[in-house]
Amino acid sequence: MVQRGFYIIKDEFFKDMNDPYLKGNKEANRPHYYCFKEEQTGLFWMIPLSSKISKYKRIMSKKQKSGKPCDIIHIMKLDNGKESAFLIQDMFPITENYIEREYTIANNHLTVTSEHSAIEIEKKAKKVMNLLRKGIKFTPTQPNINLIINKLAQK
Repeated sequence: MVQRGFYIIKDEFFKDMNDPYLKGNKEANRPHYYCFKEEQTGLFWMIPLSSKISKYKRIMSKKQKSGKPCDIIHIMKLDNGKESAFLIQDMFPITENYIEREYTIANNHLTVTSEHSAIEIEKKAKKVMNLLRKGIKFTPTQPNINLIINKLAQK
């Protein structure tokens, strides 16, 4: 797997994990961003994307107006020219055997090519991952990552 690449996840993952709050596959059309590999566990951390930009801009604005940092969402324009919201609060771990394929546009693997953006996303993701591992929830509709980690360990 290429770090900073986008991937399509197998339907099998969503069935095996059986978490109602995982952002579904949308018939193999939802790309997930591979942010980083956790060296101590070997797990890959994936961030679902959304095209609902105005919704997530409102959430970010509300947090910023209240003086809170907004590490749970990152919005940027991808190399395909479209703006996407990285839903960091909904990220989850996965193993490579659950990856269906690279997400491609015109047979080119979509990746984050901006070094600055990739570093910023990874910094936010590592901070959020540490909080998620402690059981902290950012939204009521957040996947249970500790349960997913336990299920992956049993595979």
